[in-house]
Amino acid sequence: MDAKRETFETRLKSGAAEIEALLEHLLSPSVLSDEIARPELLRSAMHYAVLNGGKRLRPFLVVESAALLGGNRQAALRVGAALECIHCYSLVHDDLPAMDDDDLRRGKPTVHIKFDEATAILAGDSLLTYAFDVIAAPETDLPDRAKTELVLALARAAGLGGMAGGQALDLAAEKQTPDEAGIIRLQAMKTGALIRFACEAGAIISGASSDDRQRLRRFGEKIGLAFQLADDILDLTSDTATMGKATGKDAARGKGTLVALHGMEWAERQLRQHVEDAENLLSTYGERAAILSATAHFVAERKS
Repeated sequence: MDAKRETFETRLKSGAAEIEALLEHLLSPSVLSDEIARPELLRSAMHYAVLNGGKRLRPFLVVESAALLGGNRQAALRVGAALECIHCYSLVHDDLPAMDDDDLRRGKPTVHIKFDEATAILAGDSLLTYAFDVIAAPETDLPDRAKTELVLALARAAGLGGMAGGQALDLAAEKQTPDEAGIIRLQAMKTGALIRFACEAGAIISGASSDDRQRLRRFGEKIGLAFQLADDILDLTSDTATMGKATGKDAARGKGTLVALHGMEWAERQLRQHVEDAENLLSTYGERAAILSATAHFVAERKS
């Protein structure tokens, strides 16, 4: 393993540990001001949903994008934790019988299997709400303008015109396979929108210029495309034990993917192009962007 790769993997691991320590604190039994109580079953389900493994890629992107532009690290960690709450809520709800009906997530029983369906729904609802609490709270040391911009950008990325809308399109794709433009739109919404936000958030946290914000936003869009393409490849080439979740389900349900449309050779070539495009967007920052550049490669080359 070369030194640069080792540095990246060490940083990803240490970043995940920081985020998990913060999430442990945020999801503790301690009641916050203006909360009345934290029902233990619901809190336990939220804790299980969030702290059951995972690479913490999205919060890592928030923290590293902010670091690139000199942003407040502690604030970035809190925004990253908020984003992870949104991501994990989406997984809890996606796994429900009414949605993707999955029993396994990150190699463990899904929340509705471990607890029950009602508790899983409430856990997802609570994680979604808590994300905006975490950003708006006084402990997130940012100007009010930055908090407002973060809340707006995250709401747009997570809601009707973003991730939730993408899940609706994904469910519709089981009945009618979308064309190429439809597949790209679906994936940009369901998967790409939160990754785009993660990168753009670093610029908002840093109070960076509009040019920097747009550049990091485009970088996030590119690695979002790479992430989904790599996921579709892994769905065909990997197995349940490696992925920690069921594989081959999209093909079994007749859902269209770009891999199915164009073939594996095209997909691998396109994946390399996305990474190259992402790196080119970072070229203006030179060596300061080495970690984000390595993240683009990691997204494309990961095995799970």
